[in-house]
Amino acid sequence: MHHSVIKPNSWVALKLPSGVTRVIQVTPNTSISLGKYGTFPANLILERPYYLTFEVQDKLPEESFSRLRVVPPSELYADVFAEEDAECANPAAGPGSNNDAVIATAAGEEFSLVDAESGNVIARSTQEVIDENARQKLTQAEIEELKRDGTNAGKDVIAKLLLSHAALDQKTSFSLSKYKLLKTKKYIRRFQVLPIDVPTFSNWQLEERDASKILDIRAEMMGLVGCWGNVHYGGADVFLEDPKATTEQGEEALAPLQEDLLAGRWLVVDDTGGLLVAAMAERMGVLYKEDDETEEAAEEEEATEKAEEETEPKQESDTTSQKDTEMIDGQQQAATSETTTLPRHPKRPRDNKPRDSDFAVPFSQTNTITVLHGASQPNLSFLNYWNFDVTAPQHPPHPLLNHLLTLSWLQLLKPELDTSYSTPPLTADPETLSTWKPSRRGNFHRKRRRYARVRHIVDSTRAGNFSGLVCASTMDPISILKHALPLLAGGAPVAIYSPSLEPLATLADCFSVARRTAWNSGHVAEIQGKTAEELEKWEGSEQFPLNPTLLLGTSIQTSRARRWQVLPGRTHPLMTERGGADGYIFTGWRAKPAEGKIAAKGKFKRRKVEESVSTPASA
Repeated sequence: MHHSVIKPNSWVALKLPSGVTRVIQVTPNTSISLGKYGTFPANLILERPYYLTFEVQDKLPEESFSRLRVVPPSELYADVFAEEDAECANPAAGPGSNNDAVIATAAGEEFSLVDAESGNVIARSTQEVIDENARQKLTQAEIEELKRDGTNAGKDVIAKLLLSHAALDQKTSFSLSKYKLLKTKKYIRRFQVLPIDVPTFSNWQLEERDASKILDIRAEMMGLVGCWGNVHYGGADVFLEDPKATTEQGEEALAPLQEDLLAGRWLVVDDTGGLLVAAMAERMGVLYKEDDETEEAAEEEEATEKAEEETEPKQESDTTSQKDTEMIDGQQQAATSETTTLPRHPKRPRDNKPRDSDFAVPFSQTNTITVLHGASQPNLSFLNYWNFDVTAPQHPPHPLLNHLLTLSWLQLLKPELDTSYSTPPLTADPETLSTWKPSRRGNFHRKRRRYARVRHIVDSTRAGNFSGLVCASTMDPISILKHALPLLAGGAPVAIYSPSLEPLATLADCFSVARRTAWNSGHVAEIQGKTAEELEKWEGSEQFPLNPTLLLGTSIQTSRARRWQVLPGRTHPLMTERGGADGYIFTGWRAKPAEGKIAAKGKFKRRKVEESVSTPASA
């Protein structure tokens, strides 16, 4: 789950009034710029709850930065409350009554505007009344001057724009509300802080960044991929025991693979920069750090220190009164200090537990994501927005460290050609190690640990029994399934996303009823004499690219969530929705073909149908 408050160095989404979303990293002691909406220190939102709406206030004369004000809900929904109050005051009034023209402003508004003809209050105020005869339109130069000299977080500019509108009294209630909403989005200096989750990030990447980097996959399509792939929590973590290998031992000391412990694992092919992996990790509960773990540990240590101080005997000396005086002076100075700092937790002492050996496997055997990639390193750069860097050699604690496994196609298909897998690990006796420089010893242990990780990842992946296959790739899906299908357990779901329909249509044709019938008829010469295991790893032919009996219930589907404007007589989809690819999903379930010839058995009665034929009488 997300943190309840904004933590230092975390990524957040700032929702601006114009509808634009900005994704930034909240770094302490820095400034955050919102363009025309203003700039404020990042420390002002640290340790604050999410989903609050802030207002950028004007700079005070003695300060060089803008402060923030939390906007209460009563001010955010003032228009709604005013409309409800008007309906309660005059229940008999219809939609075309004068009460529909009432628009409430925020509390403390410095302007008021009254329609001279109807007498309806358009903008309320209790502080200042502007001349209602000033109804001329403002020029662009005057508006820019108001923006420079304006106060009250832009609300004065909105009020003067309403006042200067020449035909404001001719607008309907809906048109007037829409006009004020547009001006509010343009000039009000507010923003809302949202946590970075997968739907928020995908919408931001689609609408404001480069949609091609995530293959135009939308949030609803990722939800469908996760549902049809049956991605869920795969069970409690299970780790292999440390073999306690010494530096003199080689690959014979590796922890043996225990296939009975492998469960709740998913195979992934991701070309979306890590967004698909993030969506799966969010479903499996390994994307976000556990909240308040470090805080609880720090509180326990602080309580322990206080208990130890209370049990220590008090020592009397001649300097006691002097120390008490210095302490009182220090407390008075702290109380009169005007500067405030964020609370800091005491540093945790280093854990003195023994370090694991080089051949200890750090990965869990359950609830894991195995990513297949075609390069030397997987492209999972978008995971940085959740504070995980797959390329970091010494990464701080993160749930994905023990649940994300990556390997290349070369390591899967021909591991003997990969040097990191086939090269034996380095060995050295303790006496020789003691004579090496620290940097050389560090490289020695690092290579041995890398060898143990690679061997475990490759061997566990080739062992198969995966709980599902999820793909979002530019590769040919037939080539992916040719090598990935044998690794799936019986009944495992398959979900493949593609921005275009043609590759998935070709894939679905490989599992058609006609191909399956021809395959089971026994007239395919290429499969004669092959065992079931050999047929599962069928290399393919021109007529049968894949074994058509390995998947059942195949289908192709699509879905798109559209926003609609629902008004009396004006109900239609929003015309400003982005275009791009709709996207399609191929689904199916892994089947284990039965061995031998399939025949129907049972008792059947064959009924003879007698037909009476009438012959013409002889003349």
